[in-house]
Amino acid sequence: MKIREDVIEKHLVNEVKKAGGIAYKFVSPGRRGVPDRIVVLPNGRAVFVECKAPGEKPRSDQLREHERLKALGQTVIVLDNKNVGEIFLYYGFSI
Repeated sequence: MKIREDVIEKHLVNEVKKAGGIAYKFVSPGRRGVPDRIVVLPNGRAVFVECKAPGEKPRSDQLREHERLKALGQTVIVLDNKNVGEIFLYYGFSI
């Protein structure tokens, strides 16, 4: 059975909350493709997270927004599984 994107997103929110952070839902009227969540961690760091079902890739409008954010020095993570801690550690964040 394939894990749905909303299950991964809910897991992310719960894991970030357990770590003392906040995972804000990111909606930007008039701008398609922004990441699903802005995660603010207790160590003063923030990261943008795009949640996807396992094996799914971001759409072209999402990739465009990811590149815009990266050009501004922001970290963007595409999360397509429930191994939240491993992925955040890979990018230098601890939760």
